[in-house]
Amino acid sequence: MSLIKPFRGLRPVAGRAEDVVAPPYDVVDRAEAKALVKDRPCSFLHISRPEIDLADAVDPYDPKVYAKGRENLDRLVAEGVLGREDRPCYYAYRLTMGEHVQTGIVATASVEAYDRDRIKKHEFTRPVKEDDRVRQIDALNAQTGPVFLVYVADQVVDGILRNVSELPADVDVTVERDGVRHQIWKIDHAETIDALTAAFDAMPAIYVADGHHRSAAGSRVGNSRREANPSHTGEESYNHFLSVIFPHDQMQILDYNRVVRDLHGLDKDGFLAEIGGAFVLELRDHPVKPACPGEFGMYLDGQWYRLVIHDERIPRDDPVARLDVSLLQNNLIEPVLGIADPRRDNRIDFVGGIRGLAGLEKRVDSGDWAVAFSLFPTTMQALMAVADADEVMPPKSTWFEPKLADGLISHVLD
Repeated sequence: MSLIKPFRGLRPVAGRAEDVVAPPYDVVDRAEAKALVKDRPCSFLHISRPEIDLADAVDPYDPKVYAKGRENLDRLVAEGVLGREDRPCYYAYRLTMGEHVQTGIVATASVEAYDRDRIKKHEFTRPVKEDDRVRQIDALNAQTGPVFLVYVADQVVDGILRNVSELPADVDVTVERDGVRHQIWKIDHAETIDALTAAFDAMPAIYVADGHHRSAAGSRVGNSRREANPSHTGEESYNHFLSVIFPHDQMQILDYNRVVRDLHGLDKDGFLAEIGGAFVLELRDHPVKPACPGEFGMYLDGQWYRLVIHDERIPRDDPVARLDVSLLQNNLIEPVLGIADPRRDNRIDFVGGIRGLAGLEKRVDSGDWAVAFSLFPTTMQALMAVADADEVMPPKSTWFEPKLADGLISHVLD
């Protein structure tokens, strides 16, 4: 079975993309989603977050929520806002955020390849979130939230996408909320489709960047439908899940920083003395944005410090333990601040780098948090090394920007 496959995308008809486009379902809460759909009856949030159309008391996992999502999807199709391609296609998808540009391919990715770890993961999933995505896919009979995948840059694929994207885009919409520009080009030439399919078939692996719950749910739905279908052939649409796949060298990973609520019973001087064993500590008169791996910024009591971990503390042969998020956790946050499980301990919080260093200062200066740490962003190469080793990244290791949009292309499960 091919690693990727073209499909008949369900997408906004000409001139309606701006009415439909929405942020990913998991980056806005219920109140934000409800505010964003004001005077926007065709927003895809009515499908991806349908609880906004029900009473606030309704639980987001209530069966009525999934039924409402299906009702809203059917409405947009019946009203002619969404239409389906006549034949299977790939699509080029370009994201532009300020000066950053990345261009990938929209395709469906093989469930079999995912299950055999040819599509590599680097995160654990939470059962409640995975179950939610399974129920959503089953209710809609469609995958509406694409999985964000990465391939090692390839001359054939990159060349095709570059040539296609020189033409006028079929969709060109800028989302007001974050200023990200989304452009899409349909690829329906048979020889081009075959060339893209063959190029991906030659790749040993591709990687999940973001969307581990969506990909796991796609696998579960595909396998359950295969088991329930005595006439299964392998060609059914449920054998693949909706994906957007970008080259690794165009990815933008921002820093994912930490704030801690207290100093674990230490005073300032005692705390500084404790961390001196693992780090070189330097006072700075300006915010510290780390310039390389092994370097950290720390904001404490209105003062910035530069921390550099001692080289002998870096386990070079371990792709997980040598990550900066692991070095900080294993040499400071756990032994000095007493936080052994950052997934569950409410004394630590995580701040995406898109909020800048000022966001860290604001949290500490509020008095609610005692200390903040800025980190060098995890690289794509480091993420792939973890996945290749069949290991799992520590929590909150990567913050990908820009985000994909929902609603521009969906995958119907025939």
